[in-house]
Amino acid sequence: MIRKCCLLAAILIAAPMLPFGVALAQEPANHPIRFIVPFPPGSGTDTSARYFGRKLTELTGQPVVVDNKPGANGFIAVQAVRQAPADGTTVFVGSNSTLAVNVALFKNLPYNPQVDFAPLSMMMRAPTVVVVPQQSPYKTLADLIAAAKSQPGKLNHAGGSAGYQLMNEALNERAKVDIQNIPFKGATEALTAVASGTVDLAFADITASTELIKSGKVRALAVASDRRASVLPDVPHMGEAGLPGYGAYVWVGAMVSSKTPKPQAERLANLLAQIERMPETKAFYERIGAETMSGGAEEMRKFQAEEIERWKRIAVKAKVQQE
Repeated sequence: MIRKCCLLAAILIAAPMLPFGVALAQEPANHPIRFIVPFPPGSGTDTSARYFGRKLTELTGQPVVVDNKPGANGFIAVQAVRQAPADGTTVFVGSNSTLAVNVALFKNLPYNPQVDFAPLSMMMRAPTVVVVPQQSPYKTLADLIAAAKSQPGKLNHAGGSAGYQLMNEALNERAKVDIQNIPFKGATEALTAVASGTVDLAFADITASTELIKSGKVRALAVASDRRASVLPDVPHMGEAGLPGYGAYVWVGAMVSSKTPKPQAERLANLLAQIERMPETKAFYERIGAETMSGGAEEMRKFQAEEIERWKRIAVKAKVQQE
């Protein structure tokens, strides 16, 4: 008993000599970090996760594993993050759908993106493109809108996520049409449906759809932005296509569980911000038609709140029935 007490006393005396939190917060260089993505490979969110993961490994030597968990409106991925240890080794790479739009679409959302997660950093923003099958009779956005007006409820839209669904609803409201949304697991599946001609159109992330457009597998009618995209210089923007003022973007940001200790969250936030500021990061996104979004945790928190309110307004105005 005396020996055990002496040993305990020695540990307690020695403990203050260690850096604060080392025993609980040690992050060995070879300990993997997991980026959980709520969409399949090939999506803009997945592309960002893989790019930032590669750069994070270059900076720290820590391996980064991208774990795609698509489906169920992002709920599967969210649950995986919530069940993982909140120790700074699990990062949720989410999008406008999972981090903002779902709040507007679900009456009983099984998570609160502003409470369950702590923001780290913005990653990127990209305009969407209205695409139709290559064999579609609609050559312009005006053709599509005219057909939708003449056949209310007949045309259908492939929604790769909740975000794309509300983009379609915003188009319905703005153009005074009724295009039905068909949900898909992710952007890749939605684009495949367009390419195969099983749906009439989709809003597609420009980073995921450019190659399909250039190869002639789908036809782009308009870039949902106020200017043309450098990667698709021949595709008109919404103003040129007859719907001025309409914009629809996807954005990607990184978060951790809100239970993550502040030192670990800050470490990750600083590293991601460092990657975001790299010239090669800007060049990487420009090559795929996107742009970096600057902003740390507080800027992201404010931006997220604004996005939630924006999509709530659109959902109410479009009379979207909450699930």
